[in-house]
Amino acid sequence: MEKELNELVTRLKKAAGTNLTSVVLFGSAASGQYQPGHSDLNVLCTLEHLDGRALEALRPAVQWWTAKGNPQVLMFPMDELRCSADVFAIELLDIKARHKVLYGEDSFAGLNVPMDLHRVEVEHELRTKLIRLRQAYLEVAGDPKRLLSLLTDSVTSFLTLFRHTLIALGEEPPAHRHDVLDRLAARFSVDVSPFHAALDVREGKRRPKNVDVTAVARAYLESVGRITDEVDRCGLRAS
Repeated sequence: MEKELNELVTRLKKAAGTNLTSVVLFGSAASGQYQPGHSDLNVLCTLEHLDGRALEALRPAVQWWTAKGNPQVLMFPMDELRCSADVFAIELLDIKARHKVLYGEDSFAGLNVPMDLHRVEVEHELRTKLIRLRQAYLEVAGDPKRLLSLLTDSVTSFLTLFRHTLIALGEEPPAHRHDVLDRLAARFSVDVSPFHAALDVREGKRRPKNVDVTAVARAYLESVGRITDEVDRCGLRAS
């Protein structure tokens, strides 16, 4: 992992020169929860400017990175990153809280993330992911292996949103994923056991053969819907 990241930084520096102001690692690899085979290496870089010429110069470095199976590098001009903080509150709060500077300045140390639209973004993301979950469920229902993969692939994204649900409610979320689920269960009286199960399988703590996949998937789908509705009700009460 370190070797690939160092090589990426070298290639980005060569491609962008003085236009490159920082390269930052974020996500599970920066928070100590990286799981080979499941987690991604998420990288964001900031630049002085990001016009067509700059993108063309960066293209070979980014193509090398994605050819290795890594996600696309996020790129922001620094001014645009600051201006986007209100509409990307979920993402930028997480990066600000847990990131590792691979090159240049710490672009997130003094970044102000306004919370005006945070709850709205949380609900929007929950509803969007709920719609996608239902669509994917339609495709894989009846195939336990693919259904379980759907749960284990989606659970960390929902965990991020559940953590931000607690933030939107004015709470400081726990550091550990399973504790976030338990706190959410206490707050909303919702069944979080399907998320625990999916997370256990993803983390290698439970064997797939020991999971009643259909029952867990049904409960998972229902609980995502319940939590999403609760976030909406919280917004209505606040207004």
